[in-house]
Amino acid sequence: MSLKGKDVVSIRDLSREQIEQVMDLAQKLVPYAKGEMTTKAMEGKIMGNLFFEPSTRTRLSFESAMVRLGGRFVEIAHPTSSSVVKGETLADTVRMVEGYADAIVLRHPHEGAARLAAKYSSKPVINAGDGAGQHPTQTLLDMFTIQQEAGAIAGKNVVIVGDLKYGRTAHSLAEALGMFGAELTFVAPPLLQMPKETLNQLESAGIKPKLFSDLKDVISEADVLYVTRIQRERFPDPSEYLKVAGSYRVDNALLHEAKKDLVIMHPLPRVDEIAPEVDYTENARYFQQAFNGVPVRMALIMLVLGGEL
Repeated sequence: MSLKGKDVVSIRDLSREQIEQVMDLAQKLVPYAKGEMTTKAMEGKIMGNLFFEPSTRTRLSFESAMVRLGGRFVEIAHPTSSSVVKGETLADTVRMVEGYADAIVLRHPHEGAARLAAKYSSKPVINAGDGAGQHPTQTLLDMFTIQQEAGAIAGKNVVIVGDLKYGRTAHSLAEALGMFGAELTFVAPPLLQMPKETLNQLESAGIKPKLFSDLKDVISEADVLYVTRIQRERFPDPSEYLKVAGSYRVDNALLHEAKKDLVIMHPLPRVDEIAPEVDYTENARYFQQAFNGVPVRMALIMLVLGGEL
């Protein structure tokens, strides 16, 4: 059960009990994340943040989480500010940084980079997103948000829409939701539907998601609508992106067909897939979701480094 000293590279690295442990502690940490209470649980600890890909919410929430816990961080906020530009390998960077920090948080554009870092680091490695691969801490905060806003996870129909092929948040979330007994519906253009690897993983666990290409066909049945951006930067072929750009848009007209208590989420940033008018509805939960990254990452840091309130 203990997460102390553990690498968190994929959501598959965590059991259901460990995910529940993170969420339970995150709930207790909400007032600390808001600054209403203070703690020195991580006093004397240093987190090494290695961000080789642009990030706003993930980087800032990890930094905020460590500061709220009374700890500190050192960082590489962009590859051009590090010795990577001189040809230093990721393995060497990781082995160097572990001498400066008690844990390493890594975001990298290449899938598998976090697993490689964990291989070379004697300190715990937390994956903050690796290419189109996994984003386990985003999944943890998403699960926490669904539990808080929808009242439960089991039995809820979670509709995940958008870029399910390249969207790493969708891959991790689908597997975790299946573990907790949610009903899964995937909505995407055929070019961007959920990868077979993820579908096979779900089916091997006895989970049979429903696949659609038109959001209007399923919006009335959704308890949670998880919207993802169609990510131009993930497409190896720009012409492939142009075929699917703007495929989906959530607006108030669409919500007329939805349940009144529908929970709308988005890992952000958004482009035009959610109209600004939706922000003012009771359904919008994506900014609360972004805040939830702080208590959830506080919880994970404490559990990995063995801190106590």
